[in-house]
Amino acid sequence: MSEIDQGAEQAYGFDLGARLRGVRDSAGLSQRELARRAGVTNGMISLIEQNRTSPSVGSLKKVLDGIPLSLADFFAGETNTGPKIFFEADDLLEIAGGDISYRQVGGDLSEQALQMIHERYAPGADTGRAMLSHEAEECGVVIEGQLELTVGNQRKVLGPGDAYYFDSRLAHRFRNVSDKDSIVVSACTPPSF
Repeated sequence: MSEIDQGAEQAYGFDLGARLRGVRDSAGLSQRELARRAGVTNGMISLIEQNRTSPSVGSLKKVLDGIPLSLADFFAGETNTGPKIFFEADDLLEIAGGDISYRQVGGDLSEQALQMIHERYAPGADTGRAMLSHEAEECGVVIEGQLELTVGNQRKVLGPGDAYYFDSRLAHRFRNVSDKDSIVVSACTPPSF
């Protein structure tokens, strides 16, 4: 063990790098994605995981906020060695913003077959006059509000409890036609965002 490795272990009393790598892997995040979410460099994550640097408590908290995981849980060592299964509302990853919000379940979906999204469309929000099209299948259920869906030459206004399922290669468009937010829970396979 090098002098640097010993320093990190002496500072924290255990293999900090291995612990961080374990919780990052359990959360299904790459080093790059964790760095992006935490607002730090990829190099910093790599150095910590290799025990080549001993981060301050503030720096470590910033990194753990990207997972998210509290310092207490990190040091308690109660990390799940499998993939992350449960997600609290604050865990959902915002992949859009503004009048249309897409909050995705899970982080890095590059190795996943399914993408699940909690969608919110503000009154009048529209995915645009240019119709969307991508290699996937998608479906969803309207939870609140009214949402107009156009797929090819078919158009329908959907309300709470109504659902849709279509081949995403068909040109499509979503538009909130009401004066209240429209909420949809949708799935897409393979992930397309």
